[in-house]
Amino acid sequence: MSHDHDHDHSHLSEMDLRVRALESLLVEKGYIDPQALDVFIETYEHRVGPRNGARVVAKAWSDAAYRKWLLEDATAAIASLGYSGRQGEHMVALENTEQVHHMVVCTLCSCYPWSVLGLPPVWYKSAPYRSRAVIDPRGVLKDFGVSLPEHVELRVFDSTAEIRYLVLPMRPANTDHLDEAALAELVTRDSMIGTGLALSPATSPEGAAS
Repeated sequence: MSHDHDHDHSHLSEMDLRVRALESLLVEKGYIDPQALDVFIETYEHRVGPRNGARVVAKAWSDAAYRKWLLEDATAAIASLGYSGRQGEHMVALENTEQVHHMVVCTLCSCYPWSVLGLPPVWYKSAPYRSRAVIDPRGVLKDFGVSLPEHVELRVFDSTAEIRYLVLPMRPANTDHLDEAALAELVTRDSMIGTGLALSPATSPEGAAS
């Protein structure tokens, strides 16, 4: 969050305006350091996650024993890599296959596994996504550029304050020669929410998980 804000707030929601007003007041009163706040947000957006989640997925792709553990006890498996804490206390991993595709939403608010995915994207918190993901999940996926074959069953999971989900996307073809670091570059944030797919090696940009 940069503090060189554009002062045209006409596009902001009432909640966004309240948050900005509160932030400005806290800075003015000296309760928070704006530079420290920027560092915190930068860390969660780009460093803490979703790169952490990408490393979890890459390890599951390359280590069958870890994959089994992740699917049986995601909280412990993820914590074993050092990723735990706020908004990630109880995790469940959902594995995508040729027959089943999972997508995650939080219909009541914006519950999200910060420890592995960082801060939630704006669209994840939006009312249109939260409602349409349940009513028309295939339509939502098409909006994200994902068209699944008709035979693929689509399952939508609703995050709560008690349970957060991490989608384990299918491993792309022709990646047997890649190590975990290279595999992690194929994992996108959206693929771990279920609104996207993992990248193929040919289309992977630098920093695909950010």
